[in-house]
Amino acid sequence: MAMQRIHAANELGNGSRKVCLAIGVFDGVHLGHQQIIRQTVADARQHDAVALVVTFDRHPKVVVAPDQAPRQIYSPSQKHRTIESLGVDAVWEIHFDKPFSEKPADEFIRELARDLGKIHSICVGAAFVFGHLRTGNVALLKTLGAELHFQVHGLAAVALDGQPVSSTRVREMIRTGNFDAASQMLGRPYAISGRVVEGDRIGRELGFPTANLDVTNLILPPNGVYSAVTKLQGQQYRAALNIGVRPTVATSAPQLRVEAHLLDFSGQLYGTELELELGVKLREERRFNSPADLRGQIQRDVIAVRSAE
Repeated sequence: MAMQRIHAANELGNGSRKVCLAIGVFDGVHLGHQQIIRQTVADARQHDAVALVVTFDRHPKVVVAPDQAPRQIYSPSQKHRTIESLGVDAVWEIHFDKPFSEKPADEFIRELARDLGKIHSICVGAAFVFGHLRTGNVALLKTLGAELHFQVHGLAAVALDGQPVSSTRVREMIRTGNFDAASQMLGRPYAISGRVVEGDRIGRELGFPTANLDVTNLILPPNGVYSAVTKLQGQQYRAALNIGVRPTVATSAPQLRVEAHLLDFSGQLYGTELELELGVKLREERRFNSPADLRGQIQRDVIAVRSAE
């Protein structure tokens, strides 16, 4: 059955069935997040309950401490696809805004209990904090659980190579180009995902049309040219992915772009969400003296992508 996406508790339609909740930001849906969500699904199956993930449409720091807000590992739809693959029944993405950030922690949980009917269990990471001034934690959940009759699982972080897996560590690995470590912590190959938006068609003029990805707020690897693979309509395509400011193209205000040239593909991609699994870095971004020089380099990049593992 397809995962339900709800925008308010009363949309769940769980009737008299209890609800098992996983609550968190879940950016990247890494191994630690997966453990929390799988525990919720297991609880729900065991008690004929609904497995519901409660998450937020942005990182809370975007609202409460904008200068400290981290860039996201996954686009919203990439996050939802990954959560769905773990077998949950529904996802409720709460709009995190100023009024929500000011809601006391216990009020948030009491409202959940009231609006969802009977909560069987709440599963979070052991270090999870929530509510106004981050006053809610696992201890508060357990106090409320005793009163409102739900169980609480505060799961310890998953360790990898003796270190806890965290979204912060995953971001650091992406930022430094260590995709193997990022992929290990994510439990799946690292991929950039974004909607294809209108570019300035320079690639097309050079004979190598590129799909320009909207990567607003995403953490990105170091600038350069990478081999990548993507799936479209069930078919896999290799791609050359360029991350950078395109120094050969004269513009008054260079902007960071993420552009993919799909090998052996012809067709329209505007509006499509493209998810690209990154392979190896082929070269640094550099300035070419002429469009002809750039075209020659792109031809070499394409050959390199074909032979990349």
